[in-house]
Formats: sequence, C-alpha cells, structure tokens
Amino acid sequence: MEPRWTEEAANDLEHITNYLFENAPGRAAGVVREIYNAPSGLLKFPHRESPGKKAGRRELVQSPLPYIVVYQITGDIIHIAHTLLAGESVCPAKAPALPH
Repeated sequence: MEPRWTEEAANDLEHITNYLFENAPGRAAGVVREIYNAPSGLLKFPHRESPGKKAGRRELVQSPLPYIVVYQITGDIIHIAHTLLAGESVCPAKAPALPH
C-alpha cells in the first residue's frame, strides 16, 4: 500500500496550513504534520475507517483535531481525495480554532 495525495487534497491541506499559520502559528506546524502523516496509519489496515459519504470512499477522523482525511483505495494505492473540516463537504477557506 502507498498513500498518494490528489491535487484537491493537497490544496485543502494548503488552505488549512495557511489558516493555521495566520491564526495559531505556535501549533500550526505540528497540526499540519499530524494531518499529513495520518494516512500512513492506514498502510496495514486501509479498510479500518468508516465508509464515507461517497461510494467507495472512507473517512479517517483526526480526533481530537476537527479534520477528516477522505480517501479511496484502488489496488495498492490509497488515494487521499480531500482533507476536510469535520461537518463540511468541502474544505472551507478558514478553519476553526484548535481544541486546547
């Protein structure tokens, strides 16, 4: 298994990164790193997460962070489709404050 980020997912993560560096610079790098590295936990058990809203997709919840990594498995590839704010269907331009 190998994770691959789609252009859409990379753009989502870039928006989240920009927002966090503007609004929570002391925590931004660690949070972005955690979101980016989360799919590596799927390498052994890619089907462990809940089915997503779209057929064939699954959702990796980033608890306690308010983010969800949406992915789809094709053969040996884990395609990271989006990185969303929990409760959103598309990545917002702004993200909420981080939990304490």
